[in-house]
Amino acid sequence: MADIIQLLPDSVANQIAAGEVIQRPASVVKELVENSIDSGATSVKINVKDAGRTLIQVIDNGCGMSDTDLRMAFERHATSKIKVANDLFAVRTMGFRGEALASIAAVAEVEVKSRLLDADVGSQLLISGSKVISQDPVSSNGGTNICVKNLFFNVPARRKFLKSNSTELRHIMNEFQRIALAYPDIALALYHNDSPVYDLPSENLKRRIVNIFGKTMNNKLIPVEVDTSLVKITGYIGQPKFAKKRMGEQFFFVNNRYMKHPSFHKAVMQAYNKIIAPETIPSYFLRFDVDPESIDINIHPTKTEIKFEDESAIWQFLIAAMRESLGKHNEVPSIDFDQAGSIDIPVALEKGEQVDRPQIEVNTKFNPFEEEKRLDSSDFSSWNRDVPPNNWETLYQGAGAQQQPQQEYITPSEEGFLPQGVEGFMTQGSEGFASHGGEEQFYQSQMEAEPVQQTFESKIGTESDTLRVNHFLQFKNKYILSAVKSGLMVIDQRRAHIRILYERFMDILQQDGVASQQELFPQSLELDFADAEMLKEIMPDLRDLGFDIREFGPNAFVVNGTPGMLGNVDPGSIIQSFLEEYKSSGSGEAKDRVREEVAKSLAVASAINYGTQLENEEIQELIDSLFACSSPNYSPSGKPVISILPLGDIEKMFQ
Repeated sequence: MADIIQLLPDSVANQIAAGEVIQRPASVVKELVENSIDSGATSVKINVKDAGRTLIQVIDNGCGMSDTDLRMAFERHATSKIKVANDLFAVRTMGFRGEALASIAAVAEVEVKSRLLDADVGSQLLISGSKVISQDPVSSNGGTNICVKNLFFNVPARRKFLKSNSTELRHIMNEFQRIALAYPDIALALYHNDSPVYDLPSENLKRRIVNIFGKTMNNKLIPVEVDTSLVKITGYIGQPKFAKKRMGEQFFFVNNRYMKHPSFHKAVMQAYNKIIAPETIPSYFLRFDVDPESIDINIHPTKTEIKFEDESAIWQFLIAAMRESLGKHNEVPSIDFDQAGSIDIPVALEKGEQVDRPQIEVNTKFNPFEEEKRLDSSDFSSWNRDVPPNNWETLYQGAGAQQQPQQEYITPSEEGFLPQGVEGFMTQGSEGFASHGGEEQFYQSQMEAEPVQQTFESKIGTESDTLRVNHFLQFKNKYILSAVKSGLMVIDQRRAHIRILYERFMDILQQDGVASQQELFPQSLELDFADAEMLKEIMPDLRDLGFDIREFGPNAFVVNGTPGMLGNVDPGSIIQSFLEEYKSSGSGEAKDRVREEVAKSLAVASAINYGTQLENEEIQELIDSLFACSSPNYSPSGKPVISILPLGDIEKMFQ
């Protein structure tokens, strides 16, 4: 058989390497900005067009490159930071393997201008698809100016699978935020289609966090600092009450390098255990300074997964540092053991000052035997058990009771009080009970004979159950319970409200819209660039739903009105919650489903929360509206709304 193994051409090998390192435009931004930082730049400017498809330009004031270095920088495995293998374990810079520039040049058209700070003339290099087009002297500023054009122009399959511009821009912004938070002392600017997205001066970490995520972050941060012989941990964590339901403000850095570390994330969640709402995630911006020889950063092409030599010890330091910070800022319950049970000792008296003895007033004429006669159990014998139930409240209060009755009425009997059950069973005399042939037959006859004022038919599985809407119970302010012939029906109140709102919003979007309820005091809303762009994109659909939102400057909006069906709600919090839900649903990927996602996200953001106590009228309206829906059994996300506990299973509990 002929020899079949051969070396790949450099152009093909570079494209394969590009598949590992350059996944999307955000990857190019990351690699180029990291190179600028390694060059000693104090200011970096990034320009992107069409979310990086057309152009990615990075301009820095770093040390620049000579003619030879500029040409060598685009060769595979060319680097200025590693000479021997041991250097891999002492790396503190960002890029070091010499793959990024060669990979970028393999899948794009690249133009680079660079000049050493002490040189008079710079050099310009043009490369297309790994082929050097030209290299000539050029007049340029000190530092480097690199332009990456037509990304993936020679790999149409890769270009085809790029997402929408809004999605790709969001990825670029995520990479920008990671670098900006790792290096707050470097001035960074990001422009998209010549519009400023971020313009960050050199500052401290807290100011950098506030400038990226908004002014509201200023009062949400708690400092963290611990210094040990193994690791130094600094940064900020968010107050528990501001924890969100989605990721987005969680950052770990080791030696100024962004990293993903699931184990350390679990440590953070453990430190917040029982002080944040379920299924929420706190914000954190934590920096780890360790000996470079104690970590391995070369286990993944993107260098975001890092292995620690003493991970378990750092894990414990992290939890201890966070709990200490939360405790210092009164974010966790605490007991002052130094003061608990101590005696309050008064201050010393001045010379000649007299002490006033405590005085106790005593009523010498009080006689306990002359007190009014107390109510005893014999007074109940005077009650007429045949009094109609609607008069029992007068008798009950006349007997001296102080507690207000529940809504279910209670019928007096010789044996005491017997509450009316979930199915509305009426208490009868001994003759009536015996005539039905025992307890089981009696209750069964009442279940079948009791008139029902209003019923809804809902097929749960293959069985049709009749819901008696006049008898229900809210359990743990989370579920609504009601007896049906087949057993016990349990309704998730929040999911039920989501289903109701979702179908209402969908009906509105398919029609001509709804009138907006104007706010007496319009509320201003400031968002980051990504959220602002998302809100602009879906604003027409929000107007159809009854939101009156106007732009009010860069990334700022004013809310003049909201849909009347939402009632008295905070429009700013509703929109913030809606955007969080909308982002987590990935709706930006499906243009044809945008209205459905808008309706679903807004329903989730507007629905009542668990723990909300409902009045009987509200429960009645919720049940009526739920069973009027086209699909009452499931939420828009496919989660069950109604569940039946079969009567047979209940009976087995008592066998």
